[in-house]
Amino acid sequence: MDVKEGEYAVRDLSLAPKGRDMIEWARRHMPVLKVIRERFEEEKPLEGITVGMTLHLEAKTAVLVETLMAGGAEVAITGCNPLSTKDEVAAALVEEGVHVYAWRGETEEEYYENIDRVLSHEPDVIVDDGADCIVRVHERFPEIAKNVIGATEETTTGVNRLRAMAEEGVLRFPVVAVNDAMTKYLMDNRYGTGQSALDGLMRATNALIAGKNFVVAGYGWCGRGIAHRARGLGANVIVTEVDPVRALEAVFDGFRVMRMDEAAEIGDIFVTATGNRDVIRGEHMEKMKDGAILANAGHFDVEIDKEWLEENAVEKVERRGGLVTEYVLPDGRRLYLVAEGRLVNLAAGEGHPIEIMDMSFALQALSVEYLVKEGHDLEPRVYKVPEDIDRSVAETKLEAMGIEIDELTEEQRRYLSDWREGT
Repeated sequence: MDVKEGEYAVRDLSLAPKGRDMIEWARRHMPVLKVIRERFEEEKPLEGITVGMTLHLEAKTAVLVETLMAGGAEVAITGCNPLSTKDEVAAALVEEGVHVYAWRGETEEEYYENIDRVLSHEPDVIVDDGADCIVRVHERFPEIAKNVIGATEETTTGVNRLRAMAEEGVLRFPVVAVNDAMTKYLMDNRYGTGQSALDGLMRATNALIAGKNFVVAGYGWCGRGIAHRARGLGANVIVTEVDPVRALEAVFDGFRVMRMDEAAEIGDIFVTATGNRDVIRGEHMEKMKDGAILANAGHFDVEIDKEWLEENAVEKVERRGGLVTEYVLPDGRRLYLVAEGRLVNLAAGEGHPIEIMDMSFALQALSVEYLVKEGHDLEPRVYKVPEDIDRSVAETKLEAMGIEIDELTEEQRRYLSDWREGT
């Protein structure tokens, strides 16, 4: 371990050359962030600002870090998942002058210790993924919380936690829900999770998807993406839900919908994407086929009851280089848990496609800028990304793709705004 207290703590600084190559590849495929970075370099909107970040620390995240630094910010960063950090990227960012505290395979104690190291830099703005950092500063460091201008949150899970904090009246600074921007959830959650979850699953298992009964738990935007991509690979997709509207939508999208209790008996592959806990429980695993594969695409590793597996298995074997854990049950059946039940697209793969994260991280960069400008005047609650930021990201992405769209004529604008005109 390479550690310089107060500056960095990473696995191995000698990995930096490989990390630089990974970052360069990502940078070349993130044109929206490039536009923002070039403006930031000229205007320096973040001069004198310290940004504390808790994100999946990999190459695409590094390009966001570079963008914030181009705007004048000092950055301290750690990972938001013990298995998603790329040690090569962490080392490369240290060379760029970033305060990095992260390595793949952290224990739970080390994970929170690294969040505390980021908070020791007393950030003016927090960029979070899952809300662990924001919750930590509220619970452990109230003296730091009072000086935070605001924060951004990347995930559905994190936004849910923060809205609960706001409703209880304990949230102490404004938070921009980046996850709820249209260019985030319509693209990142649906297309990003859809592709990357299947990619991580296939890398970990080398399993054929076609012809399998593929159970998707949850039909939010992430679940939608996974279900559609699995069907595209030839799977027989089954959806489980607790929301009647989403369940009905899944039916109309052509999927079979049933209770998990029923799906457990026929599923070959199960992927959870609900943001809730105990979605697949012991009562379900008792009914599963020999060889069933279990994976999670939700932020936290609580959707599959791992404790039940640990307590009831008579044998536990690490397979596929540790990416899959085989649990042998008393009756001889084997269940396979991918990536310890952690976020499968990053713990077993490389996360969302670069072009998707280009938009999500553009939203992050612009939301940080917005908070620096407006945060002092905002009340401590959860805010949507301003519509002009959302639209600007979409417009810049279309321009980078060489796509032009129509504009409303003046007559059309008047028609849309005049309630008197019916024809």
